[in-house]
Order: sequence, then structure tokens, then C-alpha cells
Amino acid sequence: MNTALSASVAVRGSEGLYMVNGPPSFTESATFQRDSGKNCKAVAFSKDGSLFGWCNGEKVNIVNVTSAELLRSFDLPKAVCLEFSPKNNVLVTWQAYSTAKDGTAGAPNLQLYDLKTGKCLKSFIQKKMQNWCPCWADDESICARNVNNEVHFFENNNFNTIANKLHLQKVSDFVLSPGAQPTKVAVYVPGSKGAPSFVRLYQYPNFGGPHSALANKSFFKADKVTMLWNKKATAVLVIASTEVDKSGASYYGEQTLHYIATNGESAVVQLPKNGPIYDVVWNPNSVEFCAVYGFMPAKATVFNLKCDPVFDFGTGPRNAAYYSPPGHILVLAGFGNLRGQMEVWDVKNYKLISKPVASDSTYFAWCPDGEHIVTATCAPRLRVGNGYKMWHYTGAVLHSREVPPGEELWQGPRRRTGRRRSGTSRGPPPSCHVYQHRIKVSRILILPILQHEDEPPQNMKPQSGSSEKPLSKTALKNQRKHEAKKAAKQEAKADASQESTQPSASQNAPRNTGPVVTSGDPEVDRKIKNLKKKLKAIEQLKEQAAAGKQLEKNQLEKIQKETALLQELEDLELGL
Repeated sequence: MNTALSASVAVRGSEGLYMVNGPPSFTESATFQRDSGKNCKAVAFSKDGSLFGWCNGEKVNIVNVTSAELLRSFDLPKAVCLEFSPKNNVLVTWQAYSTAKDGTAGAPNLQLYDLKTGKCLKSFIQKKMQNWCPCWADDESICARNVNNEVHFFENNNFNTIANKLHLQKVSDFVLSPGAQPTKVAVYVPGSKGAPSFVRLYQYPNFGGPHSALANKSFFKADKVTMLWNKKATAVLVIASTEVDKSGASYYGEQTLHYIATNGESAVVQLPKNGPIYDVVWNPNSVEFCAVYGFMPAKATVFNLKCDPVFDFGTGPRNAAYYSPPGHILVLAGFGNLRGQMEVWDVKNYKLISKPVASDSTYFAWCPDGEHIVTATCAPRLRVGNGYKMWHYTGAVLHSREVPPGEELWQGPRRRTGRRRSGTSRGPPPSCHVYQHRIKVSRILILPILQHEDEPPQNMKPQSGSSEKPLSKTALKNQRKHEAKKAAKQEAKADASQESTQPSASQNAPRNTGPVVTSGDPEVDRKIKNLKKKLKAIEQLKEQAAAGKQLEKNQLEKIQKETALLQELEDLELGL
């Protein structure tokens, strides 16, 4: 890639839209004429960085990044989203959908333009902004979009003919694989009426027949999913999320992480610490991934393709992970409601390189060279202290700019937009600190978990020259169970010790939150014990179903009673 192209970044704010040259100059680009209007709603770089587009509230303009030559201008004043196809043949724009005054269907709001001729190739109605953009294979031989329980496929940018359809009842999301042909498709179908949700992998265009799927993974506890292909298109990571954690253990709902390979293998990724999954990201080498998870302070762990832990970074104030483009550096960071601490790791040798702090950051991105990092503080998330910094990964700040008082930065310096569902770059996650829970049963479940905070990094691989043989998968699983039981015993002892040092109830001391809490009424204690026993049996049934076992009708009926049992347990424990 041309170094001039890889250096340019765009900045959008109340001062207008302008380009900044990357290292070593960090000056405003003299070739790109600043757009001083305050109505710039959207910007986008092409995948290769050669084209740049923006909407200024009047038109959508497309320029060549190197020469700043205006290539195309489209009369689209209301466009709020832009995207280039992978090989720069098509520009896609989206504006908010609105119905006609008489209540009839509105005009198409998703437009696809031929960038060579400026001609509109096709217009669609796309009501929701979520997943608004069609997805292309990297060579543009295939383009797909989700329409009414079907995924429609177009070939060679001919949008007048649907070349293929993948029909699955209630299919709600899909992701195309990156890289060369053949293209693979991951599709998600949410569960209903006691049936589990599932993700299936297909190879285009083999969608027909009962055995056409490359792989299938079913699971419960999924109101929505995020599907992430690795770069080599050999496996998908699925983060399944619920809006509400029925156990009351988390304010954020509940998340589970699943692994699905195109060879048919699948697994639930066992995360050693309870709590939310904040972030999951593939290493560009496609043979390992990093997960950030657990109640604060969160753990971060690198796993291999067998879903075995390779390196555990211990605990820390973090909720995001970012691999460099070559995959040789990993940044663990704590943004949102955390203080902006970053840990920069050499992932080949698992050595800590630096620990810079980017306070109040709302945006993070690697530069394409794999050496430089951009962070920014932007409105409307934060309306004070807006500005951006450019760093070297060793922790040095090479350039810093704060916008003048009274002005705002809306979008930090960026090379191109990324769509999270395809596993590309993204900004920091939303607020990730653990809230004060409103119900007593939640506090009972959470507070003991927060007592053990500091865990150092740990290499999970046998060291070179070591005579120890690597543990088998079964032995490793048993070892984890043993460690979990040991930790639970230590936690119970800590709770008992804490209880002995607490003031008496007559001094209005808070009730002990450990597992030794009893009601004093043997009948209530017996009911609580029975309810927990039933809920444990339901959890085991759900795990069996997620592993592919066909459950009997009475077993499915037991699962459907989970909500009522949880509510009954909560009512009993609230009275303690």
C-alpha cells in the first residue's frame, strides 16, 4: 500500500471535516480542502484506503485520497451511512426510512451506485439501521442481504436478479466469510417456544438438502448473537447474549462464548471467571483468539483452536482487546467507565511492552502499519476534553491535539469504518463497570466474586525444555474443576471469617452475603435447597441440549419452568 495512503486519517467535528497526515508530520493535509460545514453526518474510507467519502448535509462526495481529486458527487442530503464495496466498484448509502403522508410505504432508502459511471444500480427499502449494509465477498463475486426470513444473494453486482436464496424460518442475522472463494456463510436463528437458538455454517451456494450445512451449534440463553469469522474462514466465534440474567448475577444480562469450525467441530469456550463477556477478538493469524470477561477486575485469556487456554493475562481494569494488523501485538484496554489504562503485549513471547493511559477515550484504532495507535475523546459521549492522540505502541505519545473550548470532536481520526458483526475494528464498548444491584439476591451472588481481585499473568503452555507433557483435554477439564472447587472453599472460608468480624445485628450491620446465610426456619431452608437442586438439574439439561442431545418432552417442560423457579427462589431469599 502507498505510504501516503496509509498515513492519512480523517477528523470530523464542529470545526468541520479535515484530513491529518500520519507520522512523522502529523500536520493537516494540504491537498484535501477542509469542509468547514457543521452538518457532516457520515464519513467512510474504502477498504484499500484509496477512496474517501463524506456527506455534508447537501451532497455525498467521493475523492481520491492521494490527489484529493473529486471523483463523484451524489445529491443525497439526508444520507447518514456510507460504505464502499471491497474492490471500490459500488458505493452504498442509507438514510432514515419514512412512510408517505397517507401512511403508504415510503420511498426506497438504501441506494447502490456504480462508482465508475455514477449510475444508481438498485434501490431497496431498509427500515432498520442495524445491519443496514449489504455484505460482499472480498472479490465482489457475491453480495447478500437479509430480507424477511431469507438471505438473498446477488452475483457480480447484478442486483436485478436474485441468484440464490437461503431460507430458514426466522433467520435474523448472517455473516459472510472473508478471503478467497469459496465463500462460507454463518447464519443465526433465535430459539422460540422452548427450542434452542442455533448458528449454522454453509458453503455458497450449497444450501439445499438436510445435510448441506458444514456445521451446526445449538444453545439456549440467546436473545442476540455476535458472529466473528477468523481471517482464514476456518472457524466462527459466537457470543450469545441475553438481555436479562435470570440468576440475578449480572446487571448486563448473560453471555456465553461458542466455537464452530467449518469441519463440523464445535465447543462451548469454558471461561474460568463468572461475569460478562466484554470483548472477543481473533488474532489475524487465525489460530488463536482473546476473550475479556468476568466481573471487574476482568480476566483476559488467549485460547487456541481447541479452545484450550494458551496464556492468561490475569485480572485488571479492562473491557476491550485489540490485535495489531500483523497480529504480533495485543492491546488490553479499559475504556467507557474505566480510566483508560492500556496494556501492550508482545504475543509471540507474551512479554508486557508498555502500560500507557488514555484517559476518557471513546475511540481506539490501530494504524495499518501495526506500529501506531490512535485514541480519541469524542462527543456526544463526552463533551469536554475532546481531542485525539497518536501513540507508538511502546507507550510514547507522538502527537496530541485538543479541540478549542466550545468546539466538539464527533469522530476521531480513522482510516475506514468497520462492522462489528464481521469481526473488524471497532471503538471501545459501552459502559462496563459493575453497577450497584437493586435486589438483595443479586448482591448475595456478586459480592463474594468481587473479593478476589488480583491474579497475575500465567503461561498455560508447557515451557520449551520442560519435561512435562501437555495435559489432555479431559485432564485439563478435571484440573479446572479441582481449581474451581478449591477457590469456592477458600471463598467460603473468607466469608465465614468476614462474618465473625462483622458488628452484631443490633448495630444495624449488613447481613453476611456468603453462601452460609440461612433463614432460621428449617422449612424455608429446605425449600431453598430443593429449588437450587431443580435449577441445577435444568442447567444440566440445557447444557445437554446445547451439546446436541435430543431432549424428551418432560425434560423440555422442566426447562420451561426455570423462570418460575428462579422467581420463587428470589422471593424466598429476599426474605432472609
